[in-house]
Parts: sequence; structure tokens; C-alpha cells
Amino acid sequence: MFSHYLITRFNLKNPKWDVTKNKESLLTDEWLEHRLWLFKNFCYPSVVAQTNRNFTWLIYFDITTPQTYRQKIAEIIGDEPNIRLMYIEGMPAFYPEIKKLITAETADIPYLITSRIDNDDCIRNTFIDEVQKKFNQQEYLAIDVIKGYSLQIKPVIMLGKKEHVFNPFISLIEKNDDPKTVWKNDHNHWKKETRIIQVTDKRLWMSIIHEKNKVNEFDGYGNITWDDVKNDFILSKEMSATIAANILPYSKWWFTSFKNALYVNWVLFNKTLKKALGIYRLKQ
Repeated sequence: MFSHYLITRFNLKNPKWDVTKNKESLLTDEWLEHRLWLFKNFCYPSVVAQTNRNFTWLIYFDITTPQTYRQKIAEIIGDEPNIRLMYIEGMPAFYPEIKKLITAETADIPYLITSRIDNDDCIRNTFIDEVQKKFNQQEYLAIDVIKGYSLQIKPVIMLGKKEHVFNPFISLIEKNDDPKTVWKNDHNHWKKETRIIQVTDKRLWMSIIHEKNKVNEFDGYGNITWDDVKNDFILSKEMSATIAANILPYSKWWFTSFKNALYVNWVLFNKTLKKALGIYRLKQ
């Protein structure tokens, strides 16, 4: 009835994105080493731990990726049957290559689901299943899971709840007739879409905050322990043990949590109100 693709861009060269939030150069060997470490410890184990395996994970790398790193990537992936490594010519080729592959592989499939995940984030082990539960032969429907967690790993480890509308974990259900896929728009542009639902009953994603993020800062809140989430968000054994041993107790950052809760809920209210009033569409 449908094919489901989870799609990640990894190190595609992009002229509009060349420094981290600390003004460090992107796509250097140091940057790639760090991303592979994040991918190996957070993103990859969370995806391969999905309870529903009826999906294909497409991961797009730049064609200039050195052979040494291609080997490291292959070693991380191993023999996972539903992961495909794609090497292409930078961001300009990203969307056309997605369209070409999906068109070729799904000609006889009536519906398509596409989901996105960044290479330094992770998803709950039921994420794929929860997205597919929303499928009901819709012509076109975006799925915005607005509840998740924020996990800061440096300079100190902190874990909190997070709400984020139009976030980087958007999925799209559509009829397979010249499909657009979830990557037709950047995640922020989905705020203009009217054919979208919000999933609010489960926390299905975890955004990882680290020193080389392009934009994100830690804004988690609430008294959440690692024991509360570790069975649902599967990380590497080493990273799970590190978090359990070093997570900052809530008593040490409760005031930051209080401020973050005010900020997150204000942004959520503001964006939800603008969406309801059609302000985003008026700005098109």
C-alpha cells in the first residue's frame, strides 16, 4: 500500500551553510569525525532499534567524502539491510536524487511516506510505527510530532522536555503521483502548509545539543532522568552509560529549567496562534 523512506543528509556541500554556531568551518575532517561520532552514538542506534522495520533509510553523503571516511561509515552501518548509503554532488543534487530514486523504486506503490532525521539527532524506538499509524490513504498530509526531548551533551549533560512545531522530524504522507517528499521544503516552511496535523500524545524525538550545532541551543525543561527515557531512546551502550553517570541533577539547573519552560511554551503558543490565524500564509 505504501513505501516509507527515512531520509538524512550528512555532509553535503552547501554554499549557504559553512560555519558552526561557534564560527568553526564545516565539512572539515574534524567536523566529519565529530559527526560520525554523534551518528554512531545517537542517530544510528536509535534508528536500527525501531520496532517497526518496514522502512528504508536513505543517507546522503557528498561525493567528495574521502575513502577513509567512507570505510568508517560502512563499518558503522555494517550489514543493516534497510540502510542505503548514497554519494552525490552536494546539496544542489540532493532533492533531484531523492525524486529520481523514489520514482524508480515505487512506480507500482500507490502511496508514499517520507520522514526526515538529522544525523546528530535520535528518535524513539516506536517513531516509525507511530508515523505509519497515521496513514489512511491521504492524498497529502504532513505529520508534525511536536513533543520530544532536548539532550545537551557538552559542556554538561542535561536532559529536558521540549515542544517544537514545524521541527526537523516532519513526515509526509502523499499519493504517489509525482510525489513531492518531505524534503521539498525545509522544516520551517511547513508552517505555511494547511494539510498538516500535530501529534501531541507522545514524545517521539530527541534533539542532541552539542558544541558544533549550527543553530540549536539547549532549551529543555522539567525533571527528567535518564532512567525515564533510556528504554525508549536507544543509544550506544557507551553513551547511555556516560549519560547515566554524568547527567546534571535537576536540583542544579531548576532555575534554567523554569526559564526554558517559559520560553518554549511562549514560542509554541506564538507559532500555534499565527498558524491558526493564517499569518504564515499571508506572508507568502
